[in-house]
Parts: sequence; structure tokens; C-alpha cells
Amino acid sequence: MKFDTPATENPIDQQKVIGKSTDRIDGPLKTTGTAPYAYEHKDIPGNVAYGYIIGSAIPRGRIGGIDTLAAKTAPGVRAVVTYQNAGELDKGDFNTAKLLAGPDIQHYHQAVAVVVADTFEQARSAAELVDVKYIKDQGNYDLSKVKDSAVSPGKTNGQPADTSRGNFDEAFASAPVTLDETYTTPDQSHSMMEPHASIAAWDGDKLSLWTSNQMVEWGRGDVAKTLKISKDNVRLMSPYIGGGFGGKLFVRADAIMAALGAKAAGRPVKIALQRPLIMNNTTHRPATIQRIRIGADESGKITAIGHESWSGDLEGGGPETAVNQTRLLYAGENRMTSMRLAELHLPEGNAMRAPGEAPGLMALEIAIDEMAEKLNMDPVEFRVVNDTQVDPENPERPFSQRQLVKCLRDGAEKFGWNKRNAEPAQMRDGDWLVGMGVAAAIRGAPVQKSAARVRLETDGSVTVETDMTDIGTGSYTIIAQTAAEMMGLPLNMIKVKLGDSSFPVSSGSGGQWGANSSTAGVYAACVKLREKIADKLGYDKGTAEFSGGQIKADDKSAPLIQAVSDKPLEAEDAMEYGDLDKKYALQTFGGHFVEVGVNAYSGEIRIRRMLAMCAAGRILNPKSARSQVIGGMTMAAGAALMEHLAVDKKRGFFVNHDLAGYEVPVHADIPHQDVIFLDEADDKSSPMKAKGVGELGICGVSAAIANAIYNATGVRIRDYPITLDKLIQDMPVAI
Repeated sequence: MKFDTPATENPIDQQKVIGKSTDRIDGPLKTTGTAPYAYEHKDIPGNVAYGYIIGSAIPRGRIGGIDTLAAKTAPGVRAVVTYQNAGELDKGDFNTAKLLAGPDIQHYHQAVAVVVADTFEQARSAAELVDVKYIKDQGNYDLSKVKDSAVSPGKTNGQPADTSRGNFDEAFASAPVTLDETYTTPDQSHSMMEPHASIAAWDGDKLSLWTSNQMVEWGRGDVAKTLKISKDNVRLMSPYIGGGFGGKLFVRADAIMAALGAKAAGRPVKIALQRPLIMNNTTHRPATIQRIRIGADESGKITAIGHESWSGDLEGGGPETAVNQTRLLYAGENRMTSMRLAELHLPEGNAMRAPGEAPGLMALEIAIDEMAEKLNMDPVEFRVVNDTQVDPENPERPFSQRQLVKCLRDGAEKFGWNKRNAEPAQMRDGDWLVGMGVAAAIRGAPVQKSAARVRLETDGSVTVETDMTDIGTGSYTIIAQTAAEMMGLPLNMIKVKLGDSSFPVSSGSGGQWGANSSTAGVYAACVKLREKIADKLGYDKGTAEFSGGQIKADDKSAPLIQAVSDKPLEAEDAMEYGDLDKKYALQTFGGHFVEVGVNAYSGEIRIRRMLAMCAAGRILNPKSARSQVIGGMTMAAGAALMEHLAVDKKRGFFVNHDLAGYEVPVHADIPHQDVIFLDEADDKSSPMKAKGVGELGICGVSAAIANAIYNATGVRIRDYPITLDKLIQDMPVAI
């Protein structure tokens, strides 16, 4: 089905099921521990063995030799696989480095071998007996030292490295009020609860792979390409995922090494990456250096805005696209953005929740606050004055819907922004300096082709099958709600099956496109099933209504079950969008408000309250959407105040590669969080009139925290994370 024109009237608009706060249909399985995650599948044919991956002890160089004899003869060992006996492997489309090293080493903890044994303990013990000789090369591990050698990465995800409009240099030089500051964000880890894990089993030439992966079709293709086998011979299954955040967009070493180990051992093999390998072997959010220049007239109108960003990655990798939001968020006739990429020999940098906007807004929304102060303007009003309803780099392309101003103004009223003292370090609560901060939020809401198969069963229920994944976001539930709405059935009459490459190809979970795209695909399949039911029962498919388990038209009705006898009725379709993204800028918007307390004596920072005001199209399930937003807000609090992969700049690896050294927020760190969704239905985005929301919650929040800290203390920190050692030397003298 082609989505050519905005949907005006369709069954989804009834909102009998869609748009209602609904408990997750997969909740009972997860709360009782019976939802099978990748490492836990029990219906695997054969006696499952265990694999243990050995990661490279050097960040760059070559393998001089590998002695596996002692490991092979250790108790319980069934196979040891290295590049010497794995056969010829390719590099998948979505991996910067090879998933099995050899003879070249591209980064620290790159997999160099897997040991397969009868038990996990035997595999781990035998792995200690593998003797790897390394020849180490020099590498670059410090972005600040290689920044000047960075080059243009060309196009990234179809977007150019550089953009411009008007004459930025001239406008900036002549602006009466200007800002020119540099901001830095560190390397960060996804730190999801479930590790990267896989179980691989071969049946002749056919591979079955149970894994934790957000994009089933991408993963299937990458496995086939890496192993140099036919895609038709790979079945990838990922029905439940314990968190992804972008770290499971792509197949990683656990999947490939499990497949190689299973082939070598002649048995199914399961592997879960150790936490240090998750942080050094898989992907992370790369560090950035960002320079932002803004010029404005005395009224507060931006006349020049420029944003330059530097990041690093392995050879063949891509940049952190931290200038994304600056191309779209604020008006300004004279504009410039630029991305530069340096070669670093750290583990691969890649997508982490809201790549681009999350670190980019950490810088931009501090700069906007600094500019407002220079202009003696309220930070909310400065943002409002520079709103735009069209893409400022391409004014012929309007936003499909943009309610940023309402997010900011309604949020300010709800939060009590008028009680904020614009002069820093003036509000106290006992020993605590108190401040408020704000930031605007923007995040892309693209749509992707997505397909589904729906089946009216002989008992009158409906089954939905699509390879869409649920990474903790509630996909099962919103897909069930969509089918229930379309077919006029209660939710308990819908069965949803996800995460299997034998099902129709969906959008997958990533880029904030999953919810809107996958439900639109289910919508398309349900339209076709409705037509089949109408034809079979002799109803006009153009006017027939589906409600209460019946089809109705022209004063007659019949139960849906009459359309099936001993054989289910099935339909399959996909939703496609053509050049929709060229006609409209599809984005979500928000206003984030934060109040912090900073201890006047110690510099300890405490978040006191948070509010997110969101405009993200029709909210399909407010309960799970709120959960997604507060999860993003929590991650942003971590990014602002504590998260930082510490780089050993001599040895080229992340030192704090576990959840003891890499700190993330816990319940005690997070106060009450308010989330308010504007009443919005974007009829240009899809028949669902929805958008994504899971990444909007992280965008801008870190800057709102930074701005609140400045308002509390008068100390401006431009280097994340904002830790008390950076604050305390410039804190006001405590009285």
C-alpha cells in the first residue's frame, strides 16, 4: 500500500483501542521470567554447548601466532575457532571492523578466538590457556590530538557533511551580539541490561540464530554476508530484547562467533558477551568536540548560526552527526554546519539513542542559553522568537507539524518558570543553591517501509506476524492495539508474533521510526484482510464497518468468524511512503524543564524535578510512551552528570568497562518526572497519524540540567559530564 496523500478518515481515527493507556500484553511473561531472551531459549534441537570469546589484548597491530593446543585438550572442550580455521569471512555492511580478528587487529577486545565446551566454566577456563602473540602498532586514541587531521566524511546516512545558506561569516562578523564557544561530550556506553547474546544451531547448510538484535532483516543479511552463505539459509529470531538503545542495531561478535563455534563443534552453541567486551568489542557513542557560533540582532533574532563538530572512529567508520538538529531547530538566514571525522583506533563508534541530536543538543542548547543571557532575554522567549515553520536550510519544505512554541510555553507555565530568578546563584534552600534550566528538543521522525501478515483464525481471533522487534518499547502492545482497532476486536482476541526473519520484513526498531512505521504496516495488512472478509461475505468493502467482532453495512451484520470455516483467512501487505520526506520535514519536538540543587559546600548536584512537554503526533499508547520518555530523561541525566567511558590514551581502550566503573543513574538519582503529550495527530506522517517518541525523551535534557546548574551556581560548564570537581573551584563562597 502506498501512502501518497494525508489520511483523513480511517478506522484508526475511531480510537477505541488506539490512543488508550494499555498494559503491555507481554508484561506477564516478563514479570514472571518466562519471556525467552536470546540466551534463554530452551527449544533448541541438540545438546547446547557454551562459547567463550577471547578479546584482543592490544588495540592495534597483528597476531603473530596463536597456540590453541592446551585449550583444545582441556576438559570438556569441543572446538577452538580462530581466523586460522574459521574459513574465509567477509565484513558485513554494518560493521566497521571485522567481527573475528586476524591477522590484523583493529581495536581492543576485537574477538580473536572462541572456545566451545560442554559448560560455560570449562569454556572460560580453557580460554585462559589460549596463547596469543601480538605485534603492537602505534595508534591514535585522543580526539583532541588528532582533531586537526580530521577530514570530511562525505555523506552520512544520505546527509552531507557540510551545509550552508546565505553568508555565515559575514553575518556573524557584523552581528551586534555574538557567541563563540566550544563544548565537549565524552564517549558513552549503551549499558543495556541484557548482554549481547546468541544461540546458533546448524541443520546442514541452514543456520538458525536466536539473538538479541533490533533489526532482524539487517542482521540476517549481515550474517549471510559475513559467513558467505545464502541469505535464504539464515533464519534470525529475536522475539524479546532486554534493551538495545542502538547498541543492537547490528550483528556483533556474539552472533558470528556462535555460528562459527556451532559449525566447528557440530552442536548448537550459546554465547553471551562479558560486560568488558560489550563496552570494548561492540559499539559506543563517540566523543565530540563542538564549536558553536551564533550572531543575533538586539531584538533577539538570530542572524547567523554555525555549528562545527569533530568526532573519531576506526577507518571506514562514520561521524557522530552532532550538527543534525542545528540544521532544523531555529530560524536564521545565514547558516553553516560542518562535520569532520578523525581516524581513531578505539572500539567502533556508532548509533546510541538519538545519535546526532542527543550529543548535539548537549552543546547547542547550552549555547542558546548563553546567547539569551547576552541578549538579556528569557531563555524560553529567545527560543520562541527564533521558531520556524519551515526547514530553515530548505524553506520550500515545511514541517509536517511543529508545535515547539506550544511545548515551550505550556511547559513553562506547568513548571512554574516565572518563579525562576534570571540572576544566577540567588535561590537557596538551606545548604542548597537552587536553579532552573530549559532546553528545546527535536528528533527526526522518519518512516520506513514496513510489512505485516494478518490472519483471521478459525476461532475468530486474529494473528499478526511481522519481523518487527520489541526492545522494551512496547511494540507487541501497539501492534495488537492497531489490529484490534482495524478489525473491530477486543485486545484479547489479537495474538502478536514478532522478531522472526520468516515473517514479513518490517521497519525494525531504530531511528525513532519503529512504532509509526510498523503499526502502519499492520494497518495496511488489516486493510487487505478487511477487503477479503467483505468480499467473502458479500459486503461492500468501501463502506463496511468492523466492530464488536462483526462486519456491518446497510443494516445487516455478520460475525467475522463466518468468513472462515476450517481454513484461516490471511492477508499480507506493506506501507510505503515514496518521497514523503522530501515534501515534509518529519520531526518531533519538546520542551524540557529541570530544577536542580547544588550543595553550596560540597558541589554535589541533585536533580529535584523534571518535566517533558512533547509533541510527537498521535500517541498510540500513552502508558508505554510515557515510560519511553522518562527512560530517555533518565539516560540524559546520566549523560549530563556521570557517564563517561574513560580512555586509556596509551593503551587504547575503555578502562571503566563494567557497570561498577561506568556509572549510570539509579532510582535514588532520579526525582519525580512529569511527561505531558500535546494533543496532536500528524496526518502527513502515516495512516496512524503518529510519530516516534522513544528518543525525543533524551534530546535536550542534558543541556537543561547544565543550564539549571548554571542558574543555581553561576558556573558555566561546557565539558560533560558535569562533575563536582569541575564546579567546586568556581562556586560562590558558601555563607
